[in-house]
Amino acid sequence: MRLESELERFLAPESRILNPGDAFFELSQEFNDLITQRAFELYQERGCGDGHDRQDWLQAASEILLAIPVDLLETEGGLTVRADVPGFGERDLEVRVTPRRVCITGKRQDISKSSDEKLIYAERRSNQIFRALDLPAEIDADRVDATVSNGILEIRLMKVGLGKKVPVIAKSATA
Repeated sequence: MRLESELERFLAPESRILNPGDAFFELSQEFNDLITQRAFELYQERGCGDGHDRQDWLQAASEILLAIPVDLLETEGGLTVRADVPGFGERDLEVRVTPRRVCITGKRQDISKSSDEKLIYAERRSNQIFRALDLPAEIDADRVDATVSNGILEIRLMKVGLGKKVPVIAKSATA
């Protein structure tokens, strides 16, 4: 079994889990189309040489989407998603939820460059986020809290279907 690179794990899961009819499929397709277009441009820039399609796809994805690491924590009553979103503020981010999925999208403004500056080297090309996560339990979409602080987005989700615990009391038999 081949191990996937860190970049592949960040960028590929959404394409494997979203299908037509899923809540975030259309949004996923928009990003997929942008990546496809950029990958084709890279292919053309290389002179249309075959054999580099995966490399072109990963490069295009890294240029368009910022790979954000995510932690998913579970308690008896809920779930917490923590995502690293450096440089993104509350106005840059959007969280969408369904009973079994969370979608994090974001777009930050490009850092304005002075007209007398020439860019020599850049590693910060991506200014957009798209992550869709499957959840291990059904959540109440009306009871979601999302906060961002110090580059960390925290989404607190309450599980549904948690019945109230009822104590069992022994009762003596009557004849």
